[in-house]
Amino acid sequence: MSVPILPTISTSFIVLSAITVAVGWAQIKQRKIETHQKTMMLAAVFAVIFFLIYASRTIFIGNTAFGGPENIKIYYTVFLIFHISLATIGAVMGIITLWSGYKKNLSRHRKIGPVTSIIWFFTAITGVAVYLLLYVFYEGGETTSVIKAILGF
Repeated sequence: MSVPILPTISTSFIVLSAITVAVGWAQIKQRKIETHQKTMMLAAVFAVIFFLIYASRTIFIGNTAFGGPENIKIYYTVFLIFHISLATIGAVMGIITLWSGYKKNLSRHRKIGPVTSIIWFFTAITGVAVYLLLYVFYEGGETTSVIKAILGF
């Protein structure tokens, strides 16, 4: 079995981002504020690296369609749309959370930070599941435009 290098690298970065968010969460619980800030910035850097690799691949190469059995394709598609929705919400909330922390708007930061972290954990988990379904459990389908890869037309 051979897995494509760019999706493997980008998925690794989203996992690193989620791990560093978890570390940052533990640090703030221990009141290690400065270390928490640095760790969360590193988590953001990992997320941006993921996004740059993913977006570059999508623009220049395309997205890989599901290559598994036709009878589970609808479940994969619903799951993928759920993942994409989580990722979008998580990214927007991540930016807001980072910005509110940077601007010392701590009441907002403390309120949305935990929610953002949980959404980000689920984004990473579902992202790994999408990767496994596309490249490990089943051989990927054709690499094509985003709309065709996601919705099949």
